[in-house]
Amino acid sequence: MINKFKTIASKRITVLFVFIVFVTLLLLNSPILAQNTKHYNYRGASRQMEKIYHGELRETIYCGCEYFDKKHINFESCDFKPRNNPRRKSFVRANRIEWEHIVTAHNMGHFLECWREGGRKNCSNKDEKFDLMEGDLHNLYPAIGEINGDRGNFMFSQWSNEPTLMYGSCETVVDFKLKKIQPRKEVRGLIARVHFYMEKTYGIRLSNQDRRLFEAWDKMYPVTAKECLRDERIFQIQGDRNPFVEKQCLENNLY
Repeated sequence: MINKFKTIASKRITVLFVFIVFVTLLLLNSPILAQNTKHYNYRGASRQMEKIYHGELRETIYCGCEYFDKKHINFESCDFKPRNNPRRKSFVRANRIEWEHIVTAHNMGHFLECWREGGRKNCSNKDEKFDLMEGDLHNLYPAIGEINGDRGNFMFSQWSNEPTLMYGSCETVVDFKLKKIQPRKEVRGLIARVHFYMEKTYGIRLSNQDRRLFEAWDKMYPVTAKECLRDERIFQIQGDRNPFVEKQCLENNLY
């Protein structure tokens, strides 16, 4: 009888041990709960941006404009010009740098209960998952405020090889009727890999159309030394990498 109880107890301990190991491995492989990472909310992330975007990375995402600080942009470096309508709300934002979410806040949060009850303001600092997404440094990039405002919640697209330019010589264009934005070629691969990262890390859903577009951009526009440098600097601050960037950087010895 004693041996029978010992056998049952041994089996239970074995099952419990296997369960503990399984849960531990699950947590270690969870992107959101990964160890040695330091994620910020949006306000905290904003304070880290200067540590990433300095030197050769100090340029805007949509037009490649150099900037000195958040209120001084070198328009001559990219031949940027605001759109011809000073009455627009976004016009006053043309002279300042803003931290653009590549995957928009709306696309990150609209499926959350907090968003349905009150939008972004209701989610910020109230929903842990949204705070992580909103402040993830991989998804933030300096942008001229006007273009950030013009884009709004528009998704990325590609519809013309010779678009009618809107912001001086800047090749990023916005279609307000289609509610789409076509980014310049130099950042299309980066934009695609950020979407893949956000999907993998937080479960952000991509439509079949968007997935096909981003897969094409990922192949057509591989990582650059600048993108690898950006990934490395984010790793030094946030403690994690974008695996879709890391893979190409390692294969091409760009770290």
